[in-house]
Amino acid sequence: MRQHIGAISLLVRDYDEAIAYYTDKLGFALLEDTALGDGKRWVRIAPRGAEETSLLLAKATNDRQIAQIGDQMGGRVGFFLHTDDFRRDHAVMSARGVKFMEAPREEAYGTVAVFEDLYGNRWDLLELKS
Repeated sequence: MRQHIGAISLLVRDYDEAIAYYTDKLGFALLEDTALGDGKRWVRIAPRGAEETSLLLAKATNDRQIAQIGDQMGGRVGFFLHTDDFRRDHAVMSARGVKFMEAPREEAYGTVAVFEDLYGNRWDLLELKS
């Protein structure tokens, strides 16, 4: 048996601002943007070259969902963006205005730095040691 996670839902305030951020600042690819009616859309994005897992951008539509935008993980790092070249991606993302919360650091498992997306969700940019 083979399974994988196909998509992870991420609450956003607005589809278009989220698409712009993730494609322009992080360099992700827009995989799908399908209108479902009543203003609802099926929007999937992923890092370029990703083969299985994508983010499903889910527009918050009620008070409970709106309150969770940017805090889906309770302030913890909830997303881990792996790279094959940390220094390259850190430099490009920094130049594009991505907000890093710390300087890059070396850990036993690799090079890492925490950044926040436009909503305040925390991410690790991470190059694992081989």
